[in-house]
Amino acid sequence: MPELDIYFTDFFGVSPELLAEYGAFNVSLINDLPLFIDPFLLFNSAEAEYRALHDGMIRYLRFLRDKSVEGAVSDGLLQAWYVFSEVRETWLGFSKTGNKGSGLGMKFARALNENLTSIFSDFGDEKVARSSHLEKVCLIRSRVGRDNISDFTTNLIKEYLLNFTQAFAQQALSPNQRKKFRVKKVRFNYATESWDRGDFELPAFHDTFVILTPRDILTKDDTWINRRDLLNRYEDIAEALPDEQLRAQVNNYLYQILPKDAKDDQYKEAVAAVFRRYPELIEYYIRMKEDQGDAARSLSEQRVKETELLFIKQLVHFTEILASQTRFYDVPPPDTLAEARQRVAFLKSVIEDKDGYRLFYVDGKPIKREVDVQILFRLAWFATPSDVSPEANAGRGPVDFKVSRGSRDKTLVEFKLASNTQLKRNLQKQVAIYEKAHDTIQSLKVILFFSEYEYQRVRQILKELGLAGDDSIILIDARNDNKPSASRA
Repeated sequence: MPELDIYFTDFFGVSPELLAEYGAFNVSLINDLPLFIDPFLLFNSAEAEYRALHDGMIRYLRFLRDKSVEGAVSDGLLQAWYVFSEVRETWLGFSKTGNKGSGLGMKFARALNENLTSIFSDFGDEKVARSSHLEKVCLIRSRVGRDNISDFTTNLIKEYLLNFTQAFAQQALSPNQRKKFRVKKVRFNYATESWDRGDFELPAFHDTFVILTPRDILTKDDTWINRRDLLNRYEDIAEALPDEQLRAQVNNYLYQILPKDAKDDQYKEAVAAVFRRYPELIEYYIRMKEDQGDAARSLSEQRVKETELLFIKQLVHFTEILASQTRFYDVPPPDTLAEARQRVAFLKSVIEDKDGYRLFYVDGKPIKREVDVQILFRLAWFATPSDVSPEANAGRGPVDFKVSRGSRDKTLVEFKLASNTQLKRNLQKQVAIYEKAHDTIQSLKVILFFSEYEYQRVRQILKELGLAGDDSIILIDARNDNKPSASRA
């Protein structure tokens, strides 16, 4: 039976229980998992060390704010102070394939600098909220988003994460499994106003290292303080304002700018305009979230447990059954088309029969993202003789996956959502373009549906295109209303 190396504990031969006892999350070293550090969990922690990390982050943001207030910050200093590479060695975040994210570039630098010098010029001197919060800078304008907050937080506490990882490596890994690395931008030197490097002994993986993250500061889907929640809770925030005059002003302004018979997106844009006009409302929202901080921890724990259950425990359990009771890994299919079909069938079973569908729901509502199923599919490709290239681009746009065994045996795999308004066009034209660009006639189209309506829509599209019964098209049922409950399963 082949070694099924997927997670950190697999590659380094340590017990998952030992890693869990240490407090670290067991990351996949095949693909990022969709978790990230929520800075609010640092602020709200009972651990003094975590709270100190949050204080350090706010100190750095106040430094940036003060420099901006002094005068225009040059591009060179924006590059030095605001721009960071993604810390891909954590194997966490938003990469749908591998662990290579985009990091924080000049677009982020300019947006954050603008927010700190305009709307949030009082950052660090709040009167209503108990503390400053990094997430505040992403609430008004959408240009600074969840992934930016995640990358920025990870970079600002990188020295702590490196020390956390080093301590585990030195106590649990053999000398040939760890190596000394010099790491850039690990601590900010306020005397020289520049970032220092540091040397650490870390788990060595290929030509780089792995960084472990404490599981109790991780969450999934969104930070506790976030723009979507802010806009959804406008009425609660306005109602809670202690200043009756301010409450009347903000509500009057909303009614002035709100179109008659406004649709939901128009209402949200009008609410966003209110927050831009009266940014002091942000303070009342943040204080509300601070007062509900205990719920943040319990929600994050639940989301991390669900990720562990679905991405790790159930996936590993299913692969072990396949390895011990079948020849799934021992005898590879004769070509890439057969193997890709086999792996898609594996994925279909995980989602439909092993509670994998839960990955796509938050508070009972479907979060329809192709990236989630792409991550699961990438995790399914271990113990394979084929090369699996995500986002392969042959000049006509990227295809989700190209599976190949040399130049003469290639199969493309595309994932689509049944709710995609361009689904019919994509099935009719896009896949043929990809096949021609990659010099192959072999491809699989995998379509996820989340309701009976979507299922019937896909069936109708396939019928209209003459593709009903086409075995290159595979439907995956991600509904949650036709699955047995966990208590009965």
